Amino acid sequence: TEHLAATNQIVVGGAFLHGHKIEVGTLDSGILTVDGRAVIAGFPGAYHQEGWSVTYDSEGNVPDVIPEGNEKRVVHMTLPLGVKVTVFQWKNYMDVQIEMSKQPGQDGVCGNFNGNQGDDTTQAIMARVGARVRPSETLLSGQALIEWTPQMDKMMRVECSATTRAAGHAKCTQYLGANGNVVNSCTFDYCFGMNVRARKHAKTYA
Repeated sequence: TEHLAATNQIVVGGAFLHGHKIEVGTLDSGILTVDGRAVIAGFPGAYHQEGWSVTYDSEGNVPDVIPEGNEKRVVHMTLPLGVKVTVFQWKNYMDVQIEMSKQPGQDGVCGNFNGNQGDDTTQAIMARVGARVRPSETLLSGQALIEWTPQMDKMMRVECSATTRAAGHAKCTQYLGANGNVVNSCTFDYCFGMNVRARKHAKTYA
């Protein structure tokens, strides 16, 4: 992904799916499960439950371009409350489209949909919903790879003010109850979360 921020795994679940969990990863990961089970055996294929379904095919308009060396693989989730999630699976990342109406109390990394972009900064979102999903609360299978490099450390010290770094470190430590690179990477997000090229830029630091 040329060092850009990228999605490589998502999970959809909660009360509106009556406790069910749909998980999708990259093509290389092979993850396409419902409640931890591979329910679609072939391609194309589909899985149906009362009130929702998952379809796996090659249909749909690609939001960007088909990456070189990839075949088009698309997961369509038609879910309760009029929610539709479309996942374009590529070898090492995914494109995700979500269609839904505004829900009461909705908030997260995409914002709160109150029409005010000013309160959708990374810092504002962390203040409302927390720094990250706590390990004890995540629905994703596996364990996230936390990358922390000397270049990222130097960039944060040079380009993120001491006041912002301290606020991010305190927020991440308090919410995650952790230390070390977990908190460092969280603080990096606090400083540069609105810049999808932050990790690529960090590589310019020797």
